[in-house]
Amino acid sequence: MATVLAFHAHPDDEALLTGGTLARLADEGHRVVLVVATDGLMDAAPENGEPLRMRELRTSAAILGVDRVVHLGYADSGHGPLFYPDPPDRTRFARADTEEAAERLAAILYEEDAAMLLTYDANGGYGHRDHIKVHEVGRRAAELARTPRILEATIPRDTVERLLRLVRLLRIPLRHDPAELTTRFSARSAITHRYDVRRYARQKQAAVAAHHSQVDGAGRMNPVMRRMIRLPAPLFGLLLGREWYIDVSPSRPSQC
Repeated sequence: MATVLAFHAHPDDEALLTGGTLARLADEGHRVVLVVATDGLMDAAPENGEPLRMRELRTSAAILGVDRVVHLGYADSGHGPLFYPDPPDRTRFARADTEEAAERLAAILYEEDAAMLLTYDANGGYGHRDHIKVHEVGRRAAELARTPRILEATIPRDTVERLLRLVRLLRIPLRHDPAELTTRFSARSAITHRYDVRRYARQKQAAVAAHHSQVDGAGRMNPVMRRMIRLPAPLFGLLLGREWYIDVSPSRPSQC
């Protein structure tokens, strides 16, 4: 059995992008380590106790069977035209020195003797500045740690277009620019792995639901997340029961 490290930008990304894969890996007996670059906070971390979003992340991780959760130590950079100054206690991830952040992640990869790193495609999925930084830092960390396999989580653009049509059909408010979303993620021709994770749909849905602050909040994805967790599990699995990756390993295996 191998150790797989999944590197994400914020708490809740792990469930939305790779929840089924993490549950499947854990179910198959692999050790799963989850590292988030940020704790999801825009301001300084609380002096006493762990931030709410990190507590939610640990609940989600337990549902998915993750063995270890690590915060890399950076603050959320936010999304949109305004790039706020750093909080007093740490650097926003998008402003972090790439080499320094990669060394932090590489140390965990090395400590865990990870056989595979899950990270993000070059677009950072939908283009969030922290997601793009995850791609850059993940690639460099894998190089430093000589991690043999690297899979970049993404979604085919044509699948994104179909999901957007469904969102409009169901009259779910979407605060993302649809035109922007359909030019992000990855072309289907670039994708090397598609995993059927419908068997783990209930775990993935429960992991999403564990992020109460995001489900019940006023963020751009909240209306979509609220509808997602209310779907019957079979329908959730039908819509979100596949996860996609691009294999960018130094020596890519000939087969999945």
